[in-house]
Amino acid sequence: MAKIIYPAGFYRTKAANLIRISSILIDKFQGNVPSNKEALLALPGVGLKTANLVLGVGFRIPAICVDIHVHRIANRRAWLTSEKPDITEKILSDILPKRWWIDINRILVSFGQKICTPVSPHCSTCPVAENCPQVGVTRFR
Repeated sequence: MAKIIYPAGFYRTKAANLIRISSILIDKFQGNVPSNKEALLALPGVGLKTANLVLGVGFRIPAICVDIHVHRIANRRAWLTSEKPDITEKILSDILPKRWWIDINRILVSFGQKICTPVSPHCSTCPVAENCPQVGVTRFR
């Protein structure tokens, strides 16, 4: 398993967790992935981000998956002020219409990888630059 997922960070730990999760899914859930946040969070190595991603993408159950891109952009755009992704998820769930909960991750991850990068974002080509407060941006292109 570790060889297969090698490019991923912490691949040894993730591989061990995937093997443990597989056994738990077979033993406890008849081989099915649970569609319940609490059950997902009880699986080894599964945190809020992964649980919400599984709920949203896997089951189309409204959930906000906050990864580093979503967290950074939400703060940079001044939609919220948060130091932790878990807090960002809670605030976004209060202010973002539910119909956007699943898609916000896909949209902002792509935007964060191509335009609103962590260091030196591409503000000159950003379609929303004129309305962006650029919180925390010290240099940009």
